[in-house]
Amino acid sequence: MGNFHFKRLKIIEQIAIVVCLAVIIPMTVCGFIISNVNQQAVRSQLRETAKLTANMVSDEIDFFSTTMKTSLQQVSDTLKYIPNTKERQRYLSTVAKNFDNCERIEIVKNKKEYEQLHELNKTNNKVTISSELDNGELLVATYTLSELRDDVFRSLTYDPRQIYVMTNDGQLITGHNYTDSVFKETLELMPKTLKIDEPVIFGDTKNQPIVYLKKLDPPITIIVNTTENLTHKLINKNRAKIIWSIIFATLIIILLVALYTYYLYINIRQLFKGIIAISKGNYERQIRLLTTAFTPHEIVFLAFEFNRMAGEIHKSYIQLKQNNIELKQLNEFRSNLIDTVSHELRTPLTSIQGYTSRLMRQDITIDEETKQKSLRIIRDQSERLKHLIEDLLTIPDIEGMKLRTNIESVWLPEVMETAKFLAKNKEHKEIIINMDENFPNVIGDKSRLEQVFVNLVENALKYSYPETAIIIDCDVTEDFAKIYVKNKCNIIPEDKLTILFDKFVRLDDNTTRTTRGTGLGLFIVKGLIEAMHGKITLSSNEEYGFCAEVTLNLVKDEDLLQ
Repeated sequence: MGNFHFKRLKIIEQIAIVVCLAVIIPMTVCGFIISNVNQQAVRSQLRETAKLTANMVSDEIDFFSTTMKTSLQQVSDTLKYIPNTKERQRYLSTVAKNFDNCERIEIVKNKKEYEQLHELNKTNNKVTISSELDNGELLVATYTLSELRDDVFRSLTYDPRQIYVMTNDGQLITGHNYTDSVFKETLELMPKTLKIDEPVIFGDTKNQPIVYLKKLDPPITIIVNTTENLTHKLINKNRAKIIWSIIFATLIIILLVALYTYYLYINIRQLFKGIIAISKGNYERQIRLLTTAFTPHEIVFLAFEFNRMAGEIHKSYIQLKQNNIELKQLNEFRSNLIDTVSHELRTPLTSIQGYTSRLMRQDITIDEETKQKSLRIIRDQSERLKHLIEDLLTIPDIEGMKLRTNIESVWLPEVMETAKFLAKNKEHKEIIINMDENFPNVIGDKSRLEQVFVNLVENALKYSYPETAIIIDCDVTEDFAKIYVKNKCNIIPEDKLTILFDKFVRLDDNTTRTTRGTGLGLFIVKGLIEAMHGKITLSSNEEYGFCAEVTLNLVKDEDLLQ
């Protein structure tokens, strides 16, 4: 018992058990009860109708006998007024012809002759009816059995039972649906002692009741035998109808339950799949129900609430991922900032500190040329620190879209010349500007544009091959001016080009750094261009390893009027 574990059943298994306990078993029991009740009712009906049929046959025979006797009595009364024997015979012949199925009517002298005639008629399956005359003679009429059969069984033409009318000594007089073998079997089942004038059921087959009715006047016995065909029709067929009706009703119930279970099971499986998907981190999963008239309201409600919950979780997950990305970027920014400070601030500060300490020494004599050289180095390093701090301070303005620009009409040739002059070109590389003096004005901030192109030119100078020129081309397309700053250098990989506009990103990493810089130049350039409603893209090919394409809006007439 300690190792027994209760197994929880699935919904479909539980529904199958419930259907079996609540439908199939009750319907089977009800079918058995109804079938037995119906069988008892039909059996009782067969018994009562068998007795009723025996009484009906008895009444018909009594009516036939009474009618014939009454007719004979009328004939006997008439004979009183016909004394001539010859006339009597003629009269009796005429009357016999008028009676249906009456073979003859004759006068016998005494009962002995009547008995002889009666026995003869019995042998020939004929019926004898008599009426006593005043002189002791008997008026006797002989009838064929067809008349008796027609009169007795007229109302039972379509009755499937077998009916026998016989004398009390066992001789068959007439029958309905007569079968010799069945008649003999019925006689064998009859009890030895018979009750008088009372229909009695006998036999050993309960669903095939046999009834006898023994009469003394006339001296006959009526037997009504319920055939097997009638029993099959009334009991077995009805039982089959009941069973098939119950089976059909059960199948309909099972079909409806199966259909309902099918839809319920499919939708519950969708709920399971949704829950499993959520547990595995798939927060985009939505439950799609198979909605029909069989879909319960509770399932629809659960699916709707689940989808709403999953949507909220997905939004929170997206937000969390975004926050993680931002935290990662912030962490990278912090690392890069520390790296930049360690590399870009330490060198100028060391130089400033070293040359300042040198100028402050009292134990040596410093000539004027050395002083001026030291001061120039201090100034240059101070300018370098100033530019670094300005770049760092510009980052929040660019990211917060708070960068202020003085938008005006700008003449680009002047901006390019200024940028060429301000750019640090220690190797004195050639800078070629292909721009006419009549180049159309653009919309922008002049000082910011100078800062942009100084940065682009210096960046091109840093990474270009030795003794190669920096090319600046210009073009006008529709309402835009396009400026291309290009140099010859190694091809920049595509994945590297896509991240050069990020903060603290350089073509050479910290371990292979060969040029000075913070990695903020292109980030600031992009921010400044976009603040002036322009656009900048980078490309690299075999001819020009670096190409920066700057797109600016041209000045229109309406812009001048504003």
